[in-house]
Amino acid sequence: MTPEEVRSLIEQGETLNVEFKGERSGSLNDRDLVETVVCLANRHDQEWGYLLVGVEDDGLVTGARPRHEHSKTNLSRVVAMIGSKTHPAIICRVEEVTILGKSVLVFQIPRAGSPVGTSDGKYLRRRLDGKGKPECVPFHYHEMQSQISGRGGSEYLALPVPDATWDDLDILEFERFRRAIRESHGMGDQTLISLPDRELARALGAVDGSMDHPEIRLLALLLFGKEESLRRFLPSHEVAFQELSDTQVVVNDFFRWPLLRVMDELLGRFRARYRETEIQVGFKRVGIPDYSEKAFREAVANALIHRDYTRLNAVYIQWHKDRLEISSPGGLPEGVSMDTLLVTAPHPRNPKLADAFKRAGYVERTARGIDTIFFEQLRNGRPVPSYERTTSSDVVLVLSSGVPDLPFVRMVTEEGLADRPLDLDDLLILRAWWERGTLAPEEAARIVQKSPGEVQGKMDDLMHRNLQVKRVELSANDNLKLQDKASITVRTPSRITHETRKDLEEKLLAFAEKKGSISRAEAVGLCQIKSHQAYRLLQQLIKEGKLRKIGEVGRAVQYEFKTKRHE
Repeated sequence: MTPEEVRSLIEQGETLNVEFKGERSGSLNDRDLVETVVCLANRHDQEWGYLLVGVEDDGLVTGARPRHEHSKTNLSRVVAMIGSKTHPAIICRVEEVTILGKSVLVFQIPRAGSPVGTSDGKYLRRRLDGKGKPECVPFHYHEMQSQISGRGGSEYLALPVPDATWDDLDILEFERFRRAIRESHGMGDQTLISLPDRELARALGAVDGSMDHPEIRLLALLLFGKEESLRRFLPSHEVAFQELSDTQVVVNDFFRWPLLRVMDELLGRFRARYRETEIQVGFKRVGIPDYSEKAFREAVANALIHRDYTRLNAVYIQWHKDRLEISSPGGLPEGVSMDTLLVTAPHPRNPKLADAFKRAGYVERTARGIDTIFFEQLRNGRPVPSYERTTSSDVVLVLSSGVPDLPFVRMVTEEGLADRPLDLDDLLILRAWWERGTLAPEEAARIVQKSPGEVQGKMDDLMHRNLQVKRVELSANDNLKLQDKASITVRTPSRITHETRKDLEEKLLAFAEKKGSISRAEAVGLCQIKSHQAYRLLQQLIKEGKLRKIGEVGRAVQYEFKTKRHE
């Protein structure tokens, strides 16, 4: 490295990939040097890490001491010493660079493909502390398993569970899997439906060994396990559904169920909250949902499939007034970054779990669910999905609702009706074009995460069709709908299913408990259901002794939360 390159590293300060070790207050012994190299080798960022010996923590260059005889440092001996005291051996590059007249040893350390430790069995990894400062901490076994899985090694969920037996699995969950395939409209693997339970589990890679005494893997518990067995053998698995109103939590439920049951529960709750606005485009009525069910399904499935099951944390689905947030423990898988999210080849952290979801028909078999999330959000006139709050430890997706861009929806619909459908790249480019008024090919390339040459043809075609300036004027009726929320067409469930009834009742009780009481009109608005449906739900809660009717007729009737003082 040149002195200029080293000075540039020093100016940037210590990071996950750069460590300073000064020798002003004492010599750096070989043991500490090897442990620091091991720590940097076990990081998850970038191909190379850098250790600068002779630079203090504050960036002051004080110089490295001579490590060998004749007041010199034999670089070959340093490399050999590190290789001999690490396992597997770390072969790093070491250079001596003069900065401000002082000697600095620059170690270039390759990122390890699998966990490495010192020859006496000490494993360390690099992380940021609570103040955002890099540090070296012990590297635990479950973290090693997560790293191996994230880098395409052995899958954590494929590990056997020694004490688990077939009795830890629920036969009802096998039938749920088959039913999912039957109802998947051809997306699922139909050949699995006729298989007996044990053969089905084996086909998914969830069990191994003989049919009489199968070896139960973690994957089998996640797909088919009983709740008590999941709590015992996989305590890191948990899914939370929260509905938040400003600073208040209206719904706060946690599940430790097998994954397909969780998916069914979450989809039921989504449908209970489903709202859509309708507009007329020619002879076609177009529904614009707050959130697309297809996008929601893919987003939740992604959070469950790609999460790091070695980490003790929950997947969170948080329903706010103006947005939906879905967070999943574990950063982006190895090889995926925010700049390549839309174009990186599928690389699931849990390949067997991803395959099971595809074969059940819950997600697209193309493994490009993220494209579906972006496409659905954009075609409904909503903001681009955001992953900006994603960190190295959590992936966070934010889907915004609010007032839809009706002209954009109208344009997309008209192009489809004219047999000129727009793809995801088209929508991303047009959305930016409409918002900014002008768009350079370089900026368009950054947005769709492709090269300027690849997007130039797209931009030429959109300009030829005059779509970049086709901001359709809203009709008087559309303006009225935007100004008068009461005139927006909101679709409500035609009937309340068994799956949604419990959720709606919990919602009504939570509201009544916070406010003290609830009216039928408030129940209608809260649950987006019809008046007679709200009446039946409220009457059922009275019958169960959870609410108490106050008042006799009309709008004066309230349903009070029944506390102990009423009993």
